[in-house]
Amino acid sequence: MELNKAVLDCMQSLRRRLRDEMSMDIRLSQPDAVEIMLLACLRSNDQETRQLGVRLAELSDFHAPEPKPEPSHPIRQYRGHELPEQDSTPLVVEEEHRSHSVRMYRGQRVFA
Repeated sequence: MELNKAVLDCMQSLRRRLRDEMSMDIRLSQPDAVEIMLLACLRSNDQETRQLGVRLAELSDFHAPEPKPEPSHPIRQYRGHELPEQDSTPLVVEEEHRSHSVRMYRGQRVFA
């Protein structure tokens, strides 16, 4: 996207309107400032703000990011982090550890 005077003027006036209307603090130096402004314009009830958003979209040639395809199975997560895929192969237990009973204490193996 090319930042020229028209785009910057539109961004500044839209930034002022969004700050007054929705108390949003958007910095023009943010890498996703245009996207944030356009999304905020969609939520706005003011017609002038919406028109400024349409103008900014035209000037910036903004295209919405394409949605990611849904995976065929749900993503496994633990505490908000994605877990790696598990193979269906069973774990191999070492010969020396088979004779001992193994207990877990705070995530560590304890051989008894």
